[in-house]
Amino acid sequence: MADVKMKPKIPMEHLNITEFNRGQSSKVIKKLVEEDKAAYINKNGKPIAVIMSNERYERLIAGGIDINEY
Repeated sequence: MADVKMKPKIPMEHLNITEFNRGQSSKVIKKLVEEDKAAYINKNGKPIAVIMSNERYERLIAGGIDINEY
């Protein structure tokens, strides 16, 4: 059997919704896009949404994963 190296899974960042409420949304989104990451948006310590770069989303679609189907 071939030796397949798995890419280590890095936990997604957790961002507080207050960052968006304070007018920081543009800065937060720009950083996620530049780093090609996804992050949880938390409210009262609980995840309420996930935000990701469009490039990451397009890779999911190309890989046959449409998050709108779930």
